[in-house]
Amino acid sequence: MKQHLNTLYVTSQKSYLSKDGECVCVHFENAEKKKIPIHTLGGLVLFGRVSCSPFLLGHCAENGVSVSWLTEQGRFMASMHGPTSGNVLLRREQYRKADDSVFAAAMAGAFTISKIYNCRTILRRAARDKPNPETDEVCVRLSHCLERLRAGLPLENTRGVEGEAAQLYFSVFSGLIASEDTTFSFTGRNRRPPLDAVNCLLSFLYTMLAHDVRSALETVGLDPAVGFLHRDRPGRPSLALDLMEEFRPYLADRLTCTLINKGQVKAKGFKRQESGAVLMDDDTRKAVIIAWQARKAEEIEHPFLKERMKVGMLWHIQARLLARYIRGDMDAYPPFVVR
Repeated sequence: MKQHLNTLYVTSQKSYLSKDGECVCVHFENAEKKKIPIHTLGGLVLFGRVSCSPFLLGHCAENGVSVSWLTEQGRFMASMHGPTSGNVLLRREQYRKADDSVFAAAMAGAFTISKIYNCRTILRRAARDKPNPETDEVCVRLSHCLERLRAGLPLENTRGVEGEAAQLYFSVFSGLIASEDTTFSFTGRNRRPPLDAVNCLLSFLYTMLAHDVRSALETVGLDPAVGFLHRDRPGRPSLALDLMEEFRPYLADRLTCTLINKGQVKAKGFKRQESGAVLMDDDTRKAVIIAWQARKAEEIEHPFLKERMKVGMLWHIQARLLARYIRGDMDAYPPFVVR
């Protein structure tokens, strides 16, 4: 089984990364702060004004370590990968399957069913601790969405059901937040830019999840830009967005609520700009990254393989299962669902 590889997140502004033998060196304020052997890393994620030496970038490419550049607040800008990995025959088959409307609709349905099922599970768990008739009603309507998807729908209809389910889910998402601080009030999903602290956390965690899922797809040889549920668009990792739908509720959404409910993020860590955008400060961003890494280190039993593994291995396993299905080695793709 593939060993879980770590991602190094660098958030301190004006940091500089260089190569020292087989290690990545992190320099800050003219001092060496950290040295990490490159074979222990799966990717570098650099926030804001963080620079790299060209020798380090070349070394990362040679060793299959992806490098992603994000704005200080977590908006994706660019990424660098080494030589294309994987069997070219797998990618050719992926492109053929993506152009097959029947196959694409089935795959989009699988991703969407998993997402809605996991959303419903998260809401039902919350309802056990804090009963709410509105949440119960949304769960019933999500069940109806699942029934429609299981019957088989064309691709455009599947996208419509996915949008409907997302609107239902986020209409009661505030019920998962226990804090009475108005800073963490949530009235609906918004992005680019996020207009409140909750959306700021969600967007930031989705960005980190997308990076990890994209790396997993590259590792098994799939093209993260060619998906099924999400439309092709230049610069968009459509397949990564497809696969991460399975993990949004279980990982990013739950962690957002945990950070708020346990007081791991504070209201003072979020600042509203003149444009209306809400941004988090350095300390809050670091706290979120630490919590994200800790969450990935936890263990879970994979629902299909029935094996214990770290949470951070889940998208690597799902990427492998997806590759096997596209190659024709499996009769069906088993999406990740929370029990």
